[in-house]
This record gives sequence, C-alpha cells and structure tokens, in this order.
Amino acid sequence: MEAGFLLRKPQQGEVLALPYSRPMPSVGKRCHELRIEDKHQTWRVIYRIDPDAIIIVEVFSKKTTKTPPAVLATSQKRLTAYEDLARARSQQ
Repeated sequence: MEAGFLLRKPQQGEVLALPYSRPMPSVGKRCHELRIEDKHQTWRVIYRIDPDAIIIVEVFSKKTTKTPPAVLATSQKRLTAYEDLARARSQQ
C-alpha cells in the first residue's frame, strides 16, 4: 500500500526526495529508487518518470547498502526494451 501511495505522488507532479526516493542516474534519465521499509525486509522499487506514465522497472529486496550490479543491468535492459517497443509502435 505504501508503494502505491508514494508512486501516486510523482504521477500527480510531486517530486519525492529522501528518505522515500532518490535519483538513480546509473539506471537512466528520470530513474529513481523508491524505498519501502517492511516489518521484516527493506524493499526497493526502481521506476522512471515519463511525461505520460510511471514505469516500474524492478522491485527487489535490498540486503546491502549498494544496489546489486545485476539489478542495475536488468533495469537498464528493461528500459532499453521498453524504448525500442515504444519506438516501433510509434512508427506503425
């Protein structure tokens, strides 16, 4: 519920900052990491803010202070695939 509540804010034009969200330029432009504290785990949601959508790129349980390189690579690949698909659809 908390993730949904917080993701609604950028949809409405509000800028989230720490402690809730931080920029993730290592993933891509307009990308951020949402921080959700659960009773037993810490969750992260990597998302990108586009003019017409909030794109959820990855959701994972974070166990260390650094984002795992595999998560960064997967996020970058998913955004590239999304952009390729969007470009192909706009050319139809």
